Amino acid sequence: MSLTAPLGLIGRSVLRALAGVGRVAIFAARAASHIFRAPFYGREVLNALLQIGWLSLPVVGMTALFTGGALALQIYSGGARFSAEAVVPQIVAIGMVRELGPVLVGLMIAARVTSSIAAEIATMKVTEQIDALVTLSTNPMKYLVAPRLLAGLVVVPLLVGVGDVIGIFGGWFVATSSLGFNPAAYLKNTLDFLEPLDVISSLVKGCAFGGIAALMGCYHGMHSGRGAQGVGRATKGSVEAAAVLILAANFLLTGVFFSI
Repeated sequence: MSLTAPLGLIGRSVLRALAGVGRVAIFAARAASHIFRAPFYGREVLNALLQIGWLSLPVVGMTALFTGGALALQIYSGGARFSAEAVVPQIVAIGMVRELGPVLVGLMIAARVTSSIAAEIATMKVTEQIDALVTLSTNPMKYLVAPRLLAGLVVVPLLVGVGDVIGIFGGWFVATSSLGFNPAAYLKNTLDFLEPLDVISSLVKGCAFGGIAALMGCYHGMHSGRGAQGVGRATKGSVEAAAVLILAANFLLTGVFFSI
């Protein structure tokens, strides 16, 4: 009995994890199917676009700006050890566009938007507002989940593009103001080095990360427990799940786009 107990514990944990994956997959499929079926709630979509996109611009912009500047300083300092300071524009560009831009934007969206969505929907569930929607013949998946998922898929790639540009500008500003780079030559090296695949991969990652962030907020909000503790657990769980899934998706997408 003592030897089989650990195996039983491992087996139960694996089964619970697989069951959780299955529930999320079914929830995602249902949410995606409602995006393309009437009725369409345009006002909810516009509000989600505003909350996820426009109101996230300040934190995304500041994060990208300081990251690009710090990246330029680090690359210059490291390259100086091998007399390779001139690679700063190229490495800042590829680092921001391929990896840091999408990932940082995704994590910022997870911190700001996923938590907000989960808290909002969980509070609606606790206060029985979701039940009220059902009594009014309104599908909660259609009214609450589909608009937020659509907004995440559409607007986060735009935020990633803005973050990439601001991050490159941050590196350009630091390099030209503190490191002695020529502004025009820096920009030329940046544009010459970037390839279309780099930009495409960045935007595709943004789309995936936006979908993950919105989906995790909606899922944990819709499955929250009762009371203030249930809302708190749903909010915390949504951010943790979104952050881990974003990093895992980044690894998988990087392998797909840039595998040798």
